[in-house]
Amino acid sequence: MDKHARPFDKGLEELQKKLVHMAAIAETMIDKAIGELVTRDEHVADKVPEYEDELNRSQIEVDELALVLLATQQPVARDLRFIVAATKINSDLERIGDLVVNITENVRILAQQPRLKPLIDIPRMADLARKMVRESVQAFLGEDPKLAQAVIMNDDEVDGLKQQILRELLTYMIADPRTVERALALILISRHLERIADHATNIAQDIIYMVQGRDVRHPKTAREKPPTEKPSTESQP
Repeated sequence: MDKHARPFDKGLEELQKKLVHMAAIAETMIDKAIGELVTRDEHVADKVPEYEDELNRSQIEVDELALVLLATQQPVARDLRFIVAATKINSDLERIGDLVVNITENVRILAQQPRLKPLIDIPRMADLARKMVRESVQAFLGEDPKLAQAVIMNDDEVDGLKQQILRELLTYMIADPRTVERALALILISRHLERIADHATNIAQDIIYMVQGRDVRHPKTAREKPPTEKPSTESQP
């Protein structure tokens, strides 16, 4: 950065760096948790709790920095939207870490029992969710609403995979009650991955708001909102 840059600009850049670091940690956590699920090596995800602690510390640092910038610089317009988006992205990344911890707990349950079925859709879901996290933060760095929109579109594929996994595992549980514990663990893992993708979608929506000032969180609601009535021009009796 230019050594003559304003302290405010330096603060914004520091926010960016911290969020990029948090996203990298979140990606690593997803990779480790699903890696342990696939390999059944119980040590692959050993550092997930440490990574979560680091995310928690970073979340506090980002919130504190954002509050300082808001209080001391009184930003307006796009700078204000940037800081608001940063705090929301911060919360989404921290929540992703919590969800990966939940995934790891279920992975440990499965590691103690025979494999229920070949793992195809869950690793695919994990790859998509991890990609969505990475690209949502790339969209933040590049202030790229098109990339953010692409992230949002990927969420439907993740939702479809979750429903497919649920249907398949229900057939296992119905056919053999002994599979219930393992099937439920896999269902919960798919649910957590879907939630990770939802948080990446939230980030992407925040990018669009930050760059364009356009709220795309509830498009259906926006479409259905009735038009504002114009005042009548007819003369009153």
